[in-house]
Amino acid sequence: MSIVQHLIHGELVTKGERTADVFNPSTGQAVRKVELASRATVQEAIDSAKAAFPAWRNTPPAKRAQVMFRFKQLLEQNEAKISQMISEEHGKTLEDAAGELKRGIENVEFACAAPEVLKGEYSRNVGPNIDAWSDFQPLGVVAGITPFNFPAMVPLWMYPLAIACGNAFILKPSERDPSSTLYIAQLLLEAGLPKGILNVVHGDKEAVDALIEAPEVKALSFVGSTPIAEYIYAEGTKRGKRVQALGGAKNHAVLMPDADLDNAVSALMGAAYGSCGERCMAISVAVCVGDQVADALIAKLEPQIKALKIGAGTSCGLDMGPLVTAAARDKVVGYIDDGVAAGAKLVVDGRGLRVAGNEDGYFVGGTLFDKVTPQMRIYKEEIFGPVLCVVRVNSLEQAMQLINDHEYGNGTCIFTRDGEAARLFCDEIEVGMVGVNVPLPVPVAYHSFGGWKRSLFGDLHAYGPDGVRFYTRRKAITQRWPQRASHEASQFAFPSL
Repeated sequence: MSIVQHLIHGELVTKGERTADVFNPSTGQAVRKVELASRATVQEAIDSAKAAFPAWRNTPPAKRAQVMFRFKQLLEQNEAKISQMISEEHGKTLEDAAGELKRGIENVEFACAAPEVLKGEYSRNVGPNIDAWSDFQPLGVVAGITPFNFPAMVPLWMYPLAIACGNAFILKPSERDPSSTLYIAQLLLEAGLPKGILNVVHGDKEAVDALIEAPEVKALSFVGSTPIAEYIYAEGTKRGKRVQALGGAKNHAVLMPDADLDNAVSALMGAAYGSCGERCMAISVAVCVGDQVADALIAKLEPQIKALKIGAGTSCGLDMGPLVTAAARDKVVGYIDDGVAAGAKLVVDGRGLRVAGNEDGYFVGGTLFDKVTPQMRIYKEEIFGPVLCVVRVNSLEQAMQLINDHEYGNGTCIFTRDGEAARLFCDEIEVGMVGVNVPLPVPVAYHSFGGWKRSLFGDLHAYGPDGVRFYTRRKAITQRWPQRASHEASQFAFPSL
């Protein structure tokens, strides 16, 4: 069985340390193993990055951008291969994997703009013969810890921009589906990135803690569950690191009585069941304003959920593949059991799904609950599976109060034709990313991604303009060249114009 290796100083290395199985979730079979890095291996990667950093920080931003242009081209040329690798180890459909990669490439395109986004500010004659300017300088060695659900896109949120800003990067991807992440990193080396500027170490908590505790690592970016995000933020900031930790979500879609229901149903089907619900921006709660809206929504959703095409992700023409692991499947089934026990009405039951030819795969069918209340676990907690809950309220104000009271504030949307309602929703909702008739309001690469409340720990969002600020430090310089013939007396008061 092949082993997924580490990438350290431009070379694939095997350390003979602990390993973990990597499964194909469509078959339930282990397809390869992945090495789990020790602290010593993580330190080796850090040392490589630290040694490579000085030359890279002094490389002109335009030359860094040229590497990113070549990298983008290689990603596009290898789209089919990368999508196949994602699907085999994650389980998402080939079309979904290709879409993930395209959104990642958008962030590489933004990194190509390094000469523009790194331009400082200049002011002449702020005082007599005094000029001032600011400049954005790299931090040094920075690191990213990325989740299983987007093995291509989320790493591409991080290291292209960090590297374009002049940093060296250590990536610790998910050990559940590492192959595509490693292959993409190799493409960046092929594009001309110097050895040591990007290192990839696979691992578990031991590797994460090594990155947190290493004094050479100046910043950590993380995407994953809220408990881990909170842990990384607390431990990283305690050590003086800059930390950006994106956590969990419970995303609501509000359906108003005037909504275009057919379009809303189509949007909800993709947002709730795409990628088997394993998205931090998945819609998992539909808040219907009025029983009439709820009844009509369920009548339209039920047959479409039952008609979902579900199978091995590597097959073509599917709507949904399996969950990523057996544990993930069992967790989702447990939530469905809990919802039934709590009194929610189970309209469509996805438990017990068997796919012909893939009977051992980790499949759960699309599931729909009605009459869910805020006291139920299926409402309060992130299920991370193909489960949509319908909550009934009497007004937009009640719907907004539900959302604002929830501990998470990642994404939300409203379906309406009423501009006044949409504006009120956008202004008053306490959520970081908001859609109006858009179910997955994921910002494009030249904006920034991030939630509020317990969905984000840290002050800066991911990628885009906030990403530039996260991976750089501003330095302000004030310079004076006095005239040779002049001589000024000492000033003891605080200087001013």
